[in-house]
Amino acid sequence: MHGDHRGLLARARTATRLPAQDLDRARRFYSERLGLEPVDERPGGLLYRCGGVDFALFRSAGASPGTFTQMAWEVEDIETVVAELKAHGVVFEEVDMPGLRTKDGIAEIEGNYPSKGARGERGAWFRDSEGNLLGVGQPVL
Repeated sequence: MHGDHRGLLARARTATRLPAQDLDRARRFYSERLGLEPVDERPGGLLYRCGGVDFALFRSAGASPGTFTQMAWEVEDIETVVAELKAHGVVFEEVDMPGLRTKDGIAEIEGNYPSKGARGERGAWFRDSEGNLLGVGQPVL
């Protein structure tokens, strides 16, 4: 390798990419259900910005298997966010497996990253119109 490349990506901004088989349907879902509007668009792509971080929906023939969380928002009041999203037709996943069980769509998760200064997290998950698994989480201080 030439030069010192350590830290190059650490200084770069990240942007999540989510596939959409039907970009118009996805735009409606993100607008009507999540209250989000694109800040920019191009043929085959919609760019959104939340909290100073970008994510994009892009037209794709492929689809996510929806077996893992692809993107999540960290919120201050998960009950309010979940209730508001439910009121707009978002359906939350119910999870019941060892170590992870939801009650009213929200799970208590043990442990958290030490840098966040939290002892745990509360989380909830839902699918967008394209089958992408999205989440909301609130650190438990």
